[in-house]
Amino acid sequence: MQLNLTKPLIIFDLETTGTIVGHDRIVEICMIKIMPDGREEEKSLLINPAVPIPPQATAIHGIRNEDVKDKPTFKQIADDLLGFVGDADLCGYNSNRFDVPMLAEEFLRAGIDFSVTCRRLIDVQNIFHKMEPRTLKGAYKFYCKKDLVDNHSACADTRATYEVLKSQLDYYKGVRYEDEKGATTPIVNDMDALSQFSTFTKYADLTGMLCFDERGKETFNFGKYKGKAVEEVFKTDPSYYDWIMRSDFPLSTKRIINEIRIRAFN
Repeated sequence: MQLNLTKPLIIFDLETTGTIVGHDRIVEICMIKIMPDGREEEKSLLINPAVPIPPQATAIHGIRNEDVKDKPTFKQIADDLLGFVGDADLCGYNSNRFDVPMLAEEFLRAGIDFSVTCRRLIDVQNIFHKMEPRTLKGAYKFYCKKDLVDNHSACADTRATYEVLKSQLDYYKGVRYEDEKGATTPIVNDMDALSQFSTFTKYADLTGMLCFDERGKETFNFGKYKGKAVEEVFKTDPSYYDWIMRSDFPLSTKRIINEIRIRAFN
């Protein structure tokens, strides 16, 4: 199906040094520019982020520091890229939350005010999530082929969750899953496997305020020290521990933070 366009549409994706818009940098950008008459132009660039690419980022997209050391920085290609984009609308997957803000941030660092007020933003992920609701009611309809009555009643929701789990095991029997690294994991009727498969991120606490880095060290997942090792922060800024303990953080998180502090000074 040819898109019904009144002006160019750019479908694009970014690979970056991380996921923090105000902190991380673009290392690769690919754009497909689709014209109203159906013609396509493509631009793909590796970009020197001028900062080291963390190993955990390389593990996802495969781009190493040596791959970009002789490539231009974003500032060096910003004018050419802006000319390619022109007044086009923008489309991506999770682009409204990440790719568009990241692109605008890089343009601003290069001294270019990249406005989106005159552009239409199309996010394919949002269309997907709205049309296939990620709710228990939507899951029950999809997997069990039944309407959930009395949803938001604890008993009805609990029973529906149990039925959805059993239906998922039937639905995906023999189906293999490909993750971002290209590995495949069978979805099997085994609680260890299901626990690992249904966990996106391994957090150090129950609320996701503490993560693990590549060394297995607990790091902050919030605030001014986000991404920093908890032990190291407490050694350089002891007052941060006091602030956390006085603040309205979950008691379970405070307990783990206290254990880390004790460990740090023993």
